[in-house]
Amino acid sequence: MSVAFIFPGQGSQAGGMLHKLDDDPIVGQTLDEVSSALHCDVRNLDSGVALESTVSAQIALFAAGVASARSLIKRGISAAAVSGLSIGAFAAAVIAGVLSLEDGVELVRLRAERMTALYPSGYGLSAIVGLTEAQVSTIVRAVTTSEAPVFLGNINAPRQVVIAGANVGMDRALDEARRQGARKAERLHVAVLSHCPLLQPVADALKARISSMTLMTPRMPYVANVNARVMRTAEKVAWDLVNNIAHGVRWYDATMVLQELGCNLFLEMPPRHVLSDLANQNISGVRAIPVEAGALPRILRLAGEEGAGS
Repeated sequence: MSVAFIFPGQGSQAGGMLHKLDDDPIVGQTLDEVSSALHCDVRNLDSGVALESTVSAQIALFAAGVASARSLIKRGISAAAVSGLSIGAFAAAVIAGVLSLEDGVELVRLRAERMTALYPSGYGLSAIVGLTEAQVSTIVRAVTTSEAPVFLGNINAPRQVVIAGANVGMDRALDEARRQGARKAERLHVAVLSHCPLLQPVADALKARISSMTLMTPRMPYVANVNARVMRTAEKVAWDLVNNIAHGVRWYDATMVLQELGCNLFLEMPPRHVLSDLANQNISGVRAIPVEAGALPRILRLAGEEGAGS
């Protein structure tokens, strides 16, 4: 089976997540490297209280993703392609060899700090399940105003869409979505706004910083957030890392591209299993497994079938 490494975004964090990672020396080494770049122990960022901070949550997710992927690689499981949702894209870029770990930490912290400062309240994300992208787009156009803008955000599945914007505008959109038969239409418990044009200042800050970093050609295909295309150069990966914060994420399309690349085993980095559930429910012929300690024997067996990772 051909393997894809997939990295989750904010919302997947869980208390104690870094302390529950596989007991592997390379995991500890990676957490030490992240801590050195942060000038504090990253392990202190995974308590329930700490994870209420967007900065802590995004750094913890990044650290967990890189550490877990490195552990799999050490065990002989290599990825034929990588992709990460939102903040997960930065871990994917490190594993693809485009960014150094230290530069990845710097960009993740910069991104999270700027997101938090730009819209500290009154804005957020909401999920609509049961309506198509076209239906949600029509609703968004109908309810948005200059005072309470709403935008199409993540397309996670054919009938699972995330919208972003002002809470007042999103409430109108959610009411209309329920009226049109949505199975679920509710605010998401996230502390910040993301994936819409209101975040362009964050993208500008990332662009300015990443332009001075040394980037390398990806070792394997990196599938982008913004347009779900395969990025095979450092410049194109950097473009996606910079711009995904100010654009919607076409995650469902990205996973379909991973399948088109020949990947039929998706390994989701910790914690939780949000991306695995989406893939298993919506992509025929793909098996997705969250990387958890108890799943490692099964992962090793499946990844070894038909010479995966060779």
